[in-house]
Amino acid sequence: MPELGTEDVLLLTSFGFLHLPKDTDGRPVPPSADRIEDVRDRLRDPAAARDILDLDGLNPRVQDIVLNTPGARELIANLADYAGLPTGPRRIAIGCAGGKHRAVGLAELLARALRDRGRQVEVEHLHVHLPRVLKTPAASPAHTNPEQEPTR
Repeated sequence: MPELGTEDVLLLTSFGFLHLPKDTDGRPVPPSADRIEDVRDRLRDPAAARDILDLDGLNPRVQDIVLNTPGARELIANLADYAGLPTGPRRIAIGCAGGKHRAVGLAELLARALRDRGRQVEVEHLHVHLPRVLKTPAASPAHTNPEQEPTR
């Protein structure tokens, strides 16, 4: 985990809700942060483009797709403004379904925007290295996530 030795360093964390531990009520427990941004319903999943399935949000091509998704630029601007507040956050977490495409791409794009503003930023990606989560054939439609790819 990046060291947060000074107040000036902002930690950005990307994660996948489908990989998080669950609380006693079965809800995912996100990483500790001053703000948790859930982009599952806010931004279209770029993994729907079959030609990037094996890539992740660290790849410039995926970042470009994420950046050009409707609402992404506004979200990055909003988060950058939030991070610039006088009593701004020390930690921002961005989560998508699997933590491989949207959350990673957004965290990297936000880090770049903040560094351009002179902000010190550390980035950690909790789930980028994990395989995509696939639906199980026995799962009922009411309990499946539409962002998970069906098994073949």
